[in-house]
Amino acid sequence: MSTDMLPDENRSDARGEWQDSPPGRWWKRGLLLIVVTGVLASAAVLIPGAISTEGPEQRLTHTIQRGDLLVSVTEQGTLESSENTEIKCKVRGSNTVTWVIESGTVVQPGDELVRLDTKRIEEDVSLGKTNVFEATATMEETKAELAGAEIAIDAYLQGRYRSRLKGLESAFSIAESNLQSAEKMLAHSQLLFKRGYVTDLELKGNAFTVTQAELEKSVAETRIDVLKRFTKAMDMERMNGHLTYMSIKLKADEAGLKMDEARRDRALSELENCVITAEKGGLVIYPTAEAWKNQPDITEGARVVKDQVLLIMPELTKMQVKVGIHESVIDRVKYGMTARIRLPEMEFDASVSSVAAITKPAGWWTGNVVKYDTIIELPDVDGLKPGMTAEVEVIIARHRDILKVPVAAVVQTEDGDFCWVQTTEATTKIPLMLGDSNDVFVEVKQGLKEGDKVVLNPIAMIKEAENEAGATVDSTTAEPPSNSTDSKASDSGQ
Repeated sequence: MSTDMLPDENRSDARGEWQDSPPGRWWKRGLLLIVVTGVLASAAVLIPGAISTEGPEQRLTHTIQRGDLLVSVTEQGTLESSENTEIKCKVRGSNTVTWVIESGTVVQPGDELVRLDTKRIEEDVSLGKTNVFEATATMEETKAELAGAEIAIDAYLQGRYRSRLKGLESAFSIAESNLQSAEKMLAHSQLLFKRGYVTDLELKGNAFTVTQAELEKSVAETRIDVLKRFTKAMDMERMNGHLTYMSIKLKADEAGLKMDEARRDRALSELENCVITAEKGGLVIYPTAEAWKNQPDITEGARVVKDQVLLIMPELTKMQVKVGIHESVIDRVKYGMTARIRLPEMEFDASVSSVAAITKPAGWWTGNVVKYDTIIELPDVDGLKPGMTAEVEVIIARHRDILKVPVAAVVQTEDGDFCWVQTTEATTKIPLMLGDSNDVFVEVKQGLKEGDKVVLNPIAMIKEAENEAGATVDSTTAEPPSNSTDSKASDSGQ
């Protein structure tokens, strides 16, 4: 490889300029030169035609040619299945995992996957059974009382009420008969009194007997009326009320029994659910933990809650890769774009199936870098398993038969983009209009033509380029105060 060297006076001027620069500006320019030197070291390998020995000066150059330009973004992602069978905790409350199958195990239907602590559930089962027995006894007692209340109504109407009514009617008949007898005796006494056979006192006594019999008849008649109109109604209301109460109580007892039975059955079901088995065969993996966690959520001794996903059985024929695309290029990633998938032992093409519209909040676990989740749908390829790390290269653009210039040959300034073209006579600064780019080449829309020789790493080899880049750094970086952190760092570096 041949390189063109700067004249001695240029090199001495360059050394003097760097030495006269402020400390804060010196280390930044040094860092810039280190980066550019690294790019230059790889240019001879990556850029075809990067070596040239033509011209009066020995500089590393590249001949401009037409060709294809591939623009892509590469990220690391993890394989996962787009269709997963989730195995969830069916036990209420918070429970402790006592055993869990190892992630990545292939299981058969009926194999045990997870065991949960059963102490609390067993206590619930015992209490539930006791409550069911007590509720059953209470309900049977209520049934007996309800039947008694129904019988009491019939017994009253057919027994006590009729017996009392007949007794009162009998008393009324006797009182009526006594009244008739007393009236006959009074009529006979009045006839005898006229004839002088009965005294006035006896006549009055018979008249009193008639009055007394009338009163007894009236009392007997009133008792019958009260029994029919009031006593019967009151007794029936009381008995019907008791019957209604017992009917409602029986329904309440039945509902309480059903509730206790449901609690018991639920506790029995949860006791069975403390041992989770596989409903189908396949691969079993742990669910993906949050990015900020150091270990999976499902381990022995971990606390789990109802409906929490404990394990996942992925569908291995429907795999995908989720990658995070940086916010600076996410607008260029579209549905259907081709993506190259590179795995340790295989490589194949896939396509972008979805791009997130919003991003998750950045945190310390992401280095505060904002990325958007992008899903790459994979074809049905043997050997793909969840959790495998893949390098995903999303092809953003393909430019055919264009002029392109190495990135290492371009200098960006406030006035625009420039490069230096070397001829047999001199090296000329050329303004450029650039287009799309990747890490190595950038599309040239205006400024160069095919066959031009551009100087690689012009900042290190050409005084003018060095001054242009230095002016750009000066305008964008304010010199820090003497007591700032940058000044202290520079002083310590000196």
